Amino acid sequence: MKLYFKSGACSLSPHIVLHESGLDFTVVSVDLTSKKTEQNGDFLAINPQGKVPALELDDGTILTETVAIVQYIADQKPDRQLLAPTDCLTRYQTLEWLNFIATALHENFYALYRSGVPEEYRTQVREQLQSKFHRINEALEGKQWLMGQHFTVADAYLFTVMRWAKAVKLDFTGLDKLTTWFERVAERPAVAAALQAEGIQG
Repeated sequence: MKLYFKSGACSLSPHIVLHESGLDFTVVSVDLTSKKTEQNGDFLAINPQGKVPALELDDGTILTETVAIVQYIADQKPDRQLLAPTDCLTRYQTLEWLNFIATALHENFYALYRSGVPEEYRTQVREQLQSKFHRINEALEGKQWLMGQHFTVADAYLFTVMRWAKAVKLDFTGLDKLTTWFERVAERPAVAAALQAEGIQG
């Protein structure tokens, strides 16, 4: 398989999951401004939306969207317990977290990175994000990972988004459980490998 990524973008999430899965894969860096791959290929021919991540399967099929890609990868290696099986409620609770991260967290960061956004709106978004992170902090009470004892695709996605939160200096005062969880994720060999491959400091 081949993962098209941009360093530090949401594609870090499936990059981590690929390392966690133990599957064979390669990575291709994408310049999202020029829409060119590192080999100067036309990324729009891979994903017409021009967004990462994109996962090229062995048969040439292209999968896009973080939430779909990490589910696919996890299902290829069920023994890694990155996502519970379909007959288990835990699977759907994990998907609940994935969708919460995608909609309540990920989408809101665009306002903080995009130029021309009114400062009043940025302040409102920051407050909303911090409220959401407080909710996650409470959900981690007594847990090692979001779903309890097993690291899952939801942890990989949340770690990716929380890196952005740290980059824009959201206030994590009092969010001790979340901070400890973040440090625990960063210590995983698969996470370190993905960060190193993308040229990112942990």
